[in-house]
Amino acid sequence: MHKNNKSYVIELAGKRYYCPVEVALDVIGGKWKGVICWYLQEGPLRFSALKQRITTVSEKVLIRELRALEAAGLVTRKVYPEVPPKVEYRLSEFGKTLQPLMQHISQFGETYAATFGRVLEDPEHSGKS
Repeated sequence: MHKNNKSYVIELAGKRYYCPVEVALDVIGGKWKGVICWYLQEGPLRFSALKQRITTVSEKVLIRELRALEAAGLVTRKVYPEVPPKVEYRLSEFGKTLQPLMQHISQFGETYAATFGRVLEDPEHSGKS
C-alpha cells in the first residue's frame, strides 16, 4: 500500500496485505457474504428467513458464510433460550458501516444488469419479502 510517498504492508489475522481493497474483499468477498449483509440491513433475521431470501445458497454454505461474517465482526448471532432454539442474525455496529458500500454495489449491479442484460420479473418470488 502506498500512502504519503511511503510503502506499507498490512498485517491482519496472520496474513499480509499490500492494499486495503485486498483486505476488504477478503472479509466481504465471495458470492454470498455481501448478499447476506445486504439482507441483514433490513434488521435481524432468523436463519430460515435468510434462506428464503437467498434461495440459491445451500444451507451448508449459508452457515459457513454466517460464521465467517461473525468471526470477522460484521454479524452478530443471538440465541434465545427457547425450545426449539431461536437464533437471529444482525449486522454488528461495525457491520453497519458497510451499508453505504452495499447501496453503491446494488446501484452498480442494477445499472450493469440494465445495460448489459435484462431485468425480468420473477413470478415465482414476486410478492415475497
